[in-house]
Amino acid sequence: MGVGFVLEDHHLPKVPGTVILEEDVAHSETVTGDLKHGTGKNANIVLTPQPSEDPNDPLNWSQARKLTIMLITGMGTILYGACFGPLLNASLVVIAIDLNVTITDITLLSGYQVLVVGCTAPFVSACSRKYGKRSLFVLSSVSAVIGNIIGSTSKNYNQLLAARIIQGFSVSTYESLLLVVIGDLFFVHERGIYFSIVSFLLVAISNLASVVCGPITTNLGWKYLFHIFVAISVVQTIFQIFFVPETTYRRDHKYEIDELTTDNFGELAAAEHQHEKSLHTVQLENAISRQTTGIPTKKTFWENMKLFDGTYSDENLLALIIAPFAICMNASVCYVIVVQAWFVGLFVAIAFVLAQIFAYPPYNLNPSHIGYLSLGPFVGGLIAMLLFGAITDPIMMYMTRRNKGVYEPEYRLLISVLGVASGAGLFGYGYVTQNSGSPYVAATVHGVIIFGVMALIVATSSYALDAYRDMNNEIFIMGMMSKNFLLYGFTYFINNWLARTGPQHVFNVFGVTGFAVMVGLPIMYVFGKKYRSYWHRHNLLEKFHIRTHAE
Repeated sequence: MGVGFVLEDHHLPKVPGTVILEEDVAHSETVTGDLKHGTGKNANIVLTPQPSEDPNDPLNWSQARKLTIMLITGMGTILYGACFGPLLNASLVVIAIDLNVTITDITLLSGYQVLVVGCTAPFVSACSRKYGKRSLFVLSSVSAVIGNIIGSTSKNYNQLLAARIIQGFSVSTYESLLLVVIGDLFFVHERGIYFSIVSFLLVAISNLASVVCGPITTNLGWKYLFHIFVAISVVQTIFQIFFVPETTYRRDHKYEIDELTTDNFGELAAAEHQHEKSLHTVQLENAISRQTTGIPTKKTFWENMKLFDGTYSDENLLALIIAPFAICMNASVCYVIVVQAWFVGLFVAIAFVLAQIFAYPPYNLNPSHIGYLSLGPFVGGLIAMLLFGAITDPIMMYMTRRNKGVYEPEYRLLISVLGVASGAGLFGYGYVTQNSGSPYVAATVHGVIIFGVMALIVATSSYALDAYRDMNNEIFIMGMMSKNFLLYGFTYFINNWLARTGPQHVFNVFGVTGFAVMVGLPIMYVFGKKYRSYWHRHNLLEKFHIRTHAE
């Protein structure tokens, strides 16, 4: 048994996903000494994946450029991936009265939106693989602007429904692909903090939306939710167009050292020696060398503005559309998708019943006060982001050092033990609301739930990216799609179910199923490496001639 109870594999010289990360601890200088390393305090860390010699390789971009991309695209994730869903939650009762429809009808507005999100997911996955992500991000932002304009002028239920559906076309890209962008821009040892931040944006920020939207509805009316969103989304769209280039890059497979099954890096080391040699030549010689070695020149600003810049996969679109479903043949990947979809779905389902619980006796809260209840989960998510951002990579590096400098993706799953907070919180939330407990206590318990959910999301997302990076587009797309179909189903019955049985019964069922889903986490941690080896030797995608990445 390996360090940390991760079982060793004896079938492959090197299991894909397992990498030498800490060179001085591994004493691997003869194997990895000629590869590219980090700088400063990370000088002993082997960069994984290895950046190519191309200045257009996103791994070679400056930290400022990478952070700018994350900031702008992260803003889109906040607006469209996180806030569109709960935009009307605190105002359900007010809108239902204004449009003379039932609360379930208004809840279905969100239901149809998540249905659109789920249905577009396979196409987003296929197009991002084939044509890159930039065009999808830009088109999604434009779709959001159009949906917001229609919503701001809506005069009846059907027009509001049209606005929510058009908004839905913008959600899928921002809800799933920002996680993939992390893998495009950052090395393995850098990703933990960004996963924590993006998980916070997707899960916790949605609660702040209710805090803001409730008072806007109370003081200005619900249509101002769309008026304000129009202005903000236009600004985000402009920045997305002009300052976020394509991050998809077709890198030679020799640089993907985390996907190799051998530690023979001779070809890569030779390329690095050639690169070091070129750095000491004069500018003219360097230009000639660049031409003869086939190293591209750095793209200009306007070249980076292209919405489409060729293709990144030789597969046909139909095969790429099928790919998100096909990856579920991998048991570990399928389980990651189930964990993410189920827990995010349960958490978001609370938003569907929040107004139903607190707008009527004994609470009688108005939309503003209902919105303020979401401060609890927002604070819980903020604490989770700060904690996991601070400990995820250090824990991973600590386990790597204990394992003689060798990194196993399973180390990312260690923080998932804190996910038990979500299951316990679901039981607690049902008890408090059933017995008319303090809304402050309910908000606090809500925060405990999101803390646990974020532990599970950060752990499983970072594990999936490091263990099965060739499938990362499809994994996050499928997780998002499954979650949205689950939520669509909830919109048809959750309000009536809660009215019929009471909140304690509903949340007890959620709590039991949550704990049941978590049972597989320690199994995946212990046997994960063995299964990675098994999958590489019996890859069902290859047997069916389905590829999720360019060869």
